[in-house]
Amino acid sequence: MVTHSEDPERRNLPRNNGQRYSPELLRRIRNEIPIDWLIAHLNWPHKQRDGRFVFVCLVCGESLSSIKSSTNLARCFHCSTNFNPIDFTMHVHQCDFTQAVEFLRPLLPK
Repeated sequence: MVTHSEDPERRNLPRNNGQRYSPELLRRIRNEIPIDWLIAHLNWPHKQRDGRFVFVCLVCGESLSSIKSSTNLARCFHCSTNFNPIDFTMHVHQCDFTQAVEFLRPLLPK
């Protein structure tokens, strides 16, 4: 399992105070924050290989990976794991769902 050094700001990630998120907000976060942009924004190891965006998998550490813009998913073909923007943020920041959503909410396009 790949571990990323704990983000010193992790304890300061925003919380939502127990509010539920609307399906529309969650859909927007999953679809409107481009996964390749987010991976770069989070400073996660990535590069272009043969014209393809690849990243180091958060689960297995391999870089047999790719993104699919049409579904806005990142996929590791070594361990068969898919990541949407919320999943990816949870793994990188080692945070829970609500913290990830609160981190991503300000990144939504206006």
